Amino acid sequence: MLKLYCFGESGNAYKAALALELSGLPWQPVFVDFFAGEARSEAYKANINEMGEVPVLVDTETGYSITQSGAIQDYISHLSGKFAGQTDQERREVLRWVLFDNHKLSSQAGVTRFLMNFLPEEKRPQQVIDFMQGRLKAAYAVLDAHLDGRDWIVGDSLTNADLSCCSYLYYPEPFGFDRADWPNIDAWLSRLSDQPGWKHPYDLMPGNPSERS
Repeated sequence: MLKLYCFGESGNAYKAALALELSGLPWQPVFVDFFAGEARSEAYKANINEMGEVPVLVDTETGYSITQSGAIQDYISHLSGKFAGQTDQERREVLRWVLFDNHKLSSQAGVTRFLMNFLPEEKRPQQVIDFMQGRLKAAYAVLDAHLDGRDWIVGDSLTNADLSCCSYLYYPEPFGFDRADWPNIDAWLSRLSDQPGWKHPYDLMPGNPSERS
């Protein structure tokens, strides 16, 4: 059994949870109360993840534990034989897009979404938000152009590149992304959500903003 430490609002955890769900591997979510500070507690850092973050994947059969969404996705591919690409060249291309996402897309989308939705309105730094949205627009443009004429980011099937880059783009909270502005991204997100077993992050992992309001 695989256990994923996660919470519903985390797009980074969603990358791992969606890969697990679509892989067919047996897994279960373990809720981390991030907004109550659980991930930053001394107990969590000592026993679960010294980085004080989610996601964390624990393989209960072997005792192996791994953090960081891209590394977790790679381990899921190792176990399932899925999502890694079909050739050495494709595998490197998948890694290239996972790194692009981590540095240019989801990392900045996550921060922007947090600033716009999970901070009190009077504490939201508008200049920072504007700057981040400008950087995100450039990343969306790269992804949208790459998807022109393609069903998937790498090769002819779903890979970790898709599962990584999509992570924040299904969330309902506003952070400056509108699918209608990016037709190739929009079509790709629809293809992905049409996959058997796909679930929205709030249906796949415990934790929802409505539970804290």
